[in-house]
Amino acid sequence: MKLLQRSLIARIVASLLAISGMALISIVVTMAVAGGSQGDAAAINVAGSLRMNTYQIVAALQRYQQHPNIEHETAVRVLANRFGERLDNEELTGAIPLSEAHELRKQYRLILTRWHNELAPHVEQVLATRNLRDDQLNRTLDGLVTDIDTMVTQLEQNTEAKIRLLSALQILFLGLTAVVVAIALYDIRHNLALPLRQLLVLAREAARRDFSHRTQLTGSDELATLGRTFDNMAEQLASSYAELEGRVARKTKELARSNQVMQVLHDGSRSLYGGGNDLCASAAPMLRHIEKLLEIGPIRLSLNDPYDDRQIPILATHSARRPAYCRDHDCHACLLDPQPLSLEDTEEGECLLLPVSVGDEMLGTLEIWHPREERLSDSVRRLLNALADQLATAVYLQRRIEEEQQISLMNERTIIARELHDSLAQSLSYLKMQVARLERMQSKNAPRESQAAVFDELRTGLNSAYRQLRELLTTFRLKLEGPGLQSALRQAIAEFSERMGAPVELHYDVPPHLLNPNEEIHVLQIAREALSNTHKHAEAHWAAVTVRFEQARVLLRIEDDGVGLADDASPPMHYGLVIMRDRAHTLGGELTIVNRPGGGARVELSFTPQTARLITRQPTPSVTTHEQGN
Repeated sequence: MKLLQRSLIARIVASLLAISGMALISIVVTMAVAGGSQGDAAAINVAGSLRMNTYQIVAALQRYQQHPNIEHETAVRVLANRFGERLDNEELTGAIPLSEAHELRKQYRLILTRWHNELAPHVEQVLATRNLRDDQLNRTLDGLVTDIDTMVTQLEQNTEAKIRLLSALQILFLGLTAVVVAIALYDIRHNLALPLRQLLVLAREAARRDFSHRTQLTGSDELATLGRTFDNMAEQLASSYAELEGRVARKTKELARSNQVMQVLHDGSRSLYGGGNDLCASAAPMLRHIEKLLEIGPIRLSLNDPYDDRQIPILATHSARRPAYCRDHDCHACLLDPQPLSLEDTEEGECLLLPVSVGDEMLGTLEIWHPREERLSDSVRRLLNALADQLATAVYLQRRIEEEQQISLMNERTIIARELHDSLAQSLSYLKMQVARLERMQSKNAPRESQAAVFDELRTGLNSAYRQLRELLTTFRLKLEGPGLQSALRQAIAEFSERMGAPVELHYDVPPHLLNPNEEIHVLQIAREALSNTHKHAEAHWAAVTVRFEQARVLLRIEDDGVGLADDASPPMHYGLVIMRDRAHTLGGELTIVNRPGGGARVELSFTPQTARLITRQPTPSVTTHEQGN
């Protein structure tokens, strides 16, 4: 019973077995009843023929009485033997039950008794005496016929009873089969069809991403267990799907926020890299915007002082007090509010400390505060690392630019000092000596003619000093007004072509952005100095300037068809060649001055530009960051 309660399959199999069993039993019973009824019709026919045979015996006796002869006697005896044979016939006795208590068996015994005790002796008596008494024969015949009729009737009733039993059994088994079928259909409908329909509805709704439907099946059979499993699965799927949707929504929001932060970083890089050394004005708006998008803050930037080995706070997006380094007390970029300068809750939460470094060089640290209950995701950390990288790159480039500017300024000052010392200072020293000489001559009352020679030298020295001063002023005022070195050279060539009254050619073949501004200034000044010497001393009718880049070196050549030089020394009271050599030394190059085979001079400068030297050096390590949670 427990198996039938727990298993729908077992109940269906049991129903099929019950139906099959009842059908089999019905067939067996039908066959048994049919087998038991076999011969009943023959028995009835035999019983009926006994009645006819009785009348035939009486008729034969009457014929024998009227005409006693052997033929009629034989006919009587044949009919009597036939009656006895029919009475003992197996077709008749086989249809009669063996039980002595059965009415049919009693009736058969009664007919046998009447035959053997009454009719058969009476026939023998008539055959023996040839005396037929009709009244006695009729009485015997009527009793026997009545008994035969009763037995026929009983045979018919027995057969009808068997048929009724068969019909009753058929109806019984049909009813039982109908009951079993009804129970099975009810069980199939309520425990198979309805659960399957609910499971299909659940599957269809789940396919539509609706996990709220439940089968709510009860019981302990297979479909009920499957329904409860599907309910649990739908509940878990609903939970998982809701979690996945929430995760997708969070990831989408996070990606959108990351995209906005990257856009802010991209837009802020322009002001960050072009904002000079004022990080408060260039980086603070970008950091506050990032704070608002990522819901973090405050953010503080501190840079290492390379001289005092200490960290100096440079920038804070929100501060409770004005920073000590602040240079503009009218600016409130770092303050939460321009008026109150104290805040107790500024540093509540957790701090993420990121290094601001380039390669192995530690430039400073970036403090990022965030709520303690909110953990920073990996994407946010990557964005903050990118922010630290960007700030490190900006600070590093700004320092390099400042260093380059300082180096360029010191180099230019050194060149100016050297040029002043080698040209104007020596001229002034020469004039000072001539003035002292003139004072001694006047104190000795030297002749006026002697003093006139000194005055002439003073005049010549002053003119030379003035000329050198103008040359120096022209050199110091020189600047690149065009978009590059090529444009400045074209302007210089146009200027000297006009001053010389002779054509000056330009051959320029240098990749763009190869030279830095300092190198371009030095190349331009060397070219102008060489053209100036050509104009003043070469008496040339043609000149050419060639600038090209080959084998990782820049070659500057200025040549003319003038008188040339006896040697590469500077003319008296002129230090142009010395200045050109100093500039070539500053560029790390070589300056050669030779005479051309066809006449005139050639000045060549060959140097490796700073860009090419950077290529051959070990590349600067990329910006790396390391996180340190605090």
